[in-house]
Amino acid sequence: MARTPPDVHNVTDAELAVLQALWDQGEATIRQLTDALYPSGTESHYATVQKLLERLESKNHVQRDRSSHAHCFTAMTDRETLVGHRLRAVAEQLTGGLMAPLLSHLVRAETLTAKERRELRQLIDELDRRKHPSVSRWCVVRR
Repeated sequence: MARTPPDVHNVTDAELAVLQALWDQGEATIRQLTDALYPSGTESHYATVQKLLERLESKNHVQRDRSSHAHCFTAMTDRETLVGHRLRAVAEQLTGGLMAPLLSHLVRAETLTAKERRELRQLIDELDRRKHPSVSRWCVVRR
């Protein structure tokens, strides 16, 4: 049976925290996630993480491996996909869907390292090459 694609627009902040822990740890049990999210966690924290995982599973954001006594969970939605959809939603809400004002603000507001600036330039150059494949990559001016 084919899996329904996850609804990336319907992730609460609490569910996002669980997803972030899964992205950082990879496969994890409820206990491992509870320990990561609530270092001095109680049984109620364990139950909370369990419920959040059930919700994420029903939304197809996580997959459960039931082959052992302690079920293991894996994120099915990757970080980049979720971040991209969330940023697109923010752009829609705040700037009528235009990404340039959002990106300009982020670049101006944050102090980017030399490495981050290089990576950003490379990404923009790559996007330009995809849109205009006939333009030689040697024509791109580097600063």
